[in-house]
Amino acid sequence: MRSFAIGYERVCRVILIVFVINCAMVVHTCMGAVAAGFFPAVGAAFATYRTWMLDEDFSWTVRRTWCTFHAAWKQDVAAANRFGWAQAAVGALLAWDYYLANWNLLGGVVGVGVSGLLLVVNVGYLVWALVSWAVRAHVDAPLGTLLRLSAVTVVGRPRCTVSLVALLAVVVWVWTRWPGVLVALGASMTVGVVAAAVYSFAALPGMQVRSLRYTASRLG
Repeated sequence: MRSFAIGYERVCRVILIVFVINCAMVVHTCMGAVAAGFFPAVGAAFATYRTWMLDEDFSWTVRRTWCTFHAAWKQDVAAANRFGWAQAAVGALLAWDYYLANWNLLGGVVGVGVSGLLLVVNVGYLVWALVSWAVRAHVDAPLGTLLRLSAVTVVGRPRCTVSLVALLAVVVWVWTRWPGVLVALGASMTVGVVAAAVYSFAALPGMQVRSLRYTASRLG
């Protein structure tokens, strides 16, 4: 009974962290008039999850979570906007290409092949973009190094990529089954599962298997 109570408390702490970060994302996105606040909020969410996962004490208070998020958001407004809007522009072009491939005059095997290829490219780009935010929050390096490390993580760490995609699928399933979870936890839930997958299986500097096992033992 005691172990159940301890496990229940730990789960509640995790839910609280996710909820507070989601609230912080909404508030700080509005503080930046949405367009200038969204990507810094995403970056701050990844930075907050990273700090929490590396901390020896997982029992963060609401105040500590909020203050950590706000400090990360304030420091990263300009850089996160440059990083995020550049990714959004490339993503929009890829999505537009996919749209055109599904509404062109090509038919038969060629049309299906082009459409399928562009779908794979779009999904791969989305996964890479999400991973790049987690890598960016953890590794202090030039932009080119961050992009290459993100690509290496996606291609060269299959456990990381597979677990990330599986977790995202679970998140979408939960949202469709319980819409209230989407309202309460929203984007923070997505950031959390991406951060968990990357920091668990990408073998980033400072996030080695030993650190992961220690973290898992404390959560379990």
